[in-house]
Amino acid sequence: MTRYFSEDHEWIEVEGDLGTVGITDYAQGQLGDITFVDLPAEGATVAKGDSVSVVDSVKAASDVYTPVSGTIAEVNAALEDQPELVNTEAETGGWLFRVTLGDVSELGALMDEAAYQAYLESL
Repeated sequence: MTRYFSEDHEWIEVEGDLGTVGITDYAQGQLGDITFVDLPAEGATVAKGDSVSVVDSVKAASDVYTPVSGTIAEVNAALEDQPELVNTEAETGGWLFRVTLGDVSELGALMDEAAYQAYLESL
């Protein structure tokens, strides 16, 4: 599996033509305690950069943008009852949705982990 990152602090882990998407540990730290996650509809067609989810926290509500185009294959239903998983397991069990990739070439515009860490240091 290969993991990529966006400048909007989303991550996507790709296996075959399926990508699992969530927000980074940095992003959840900036938001504070997550109180609710509005997940996209399964089966929805999305375009790279679309706002597809909203994460509400004690500090703010933040849009989550899909880093790739495709079709929403699955959402993390556990977040309905446990939105705090985004805080405690941001880059593992706190994933938001899975997307069937529509255009694999879009991954080339994302950062690998080393580039993302350098990006964070520049903020």
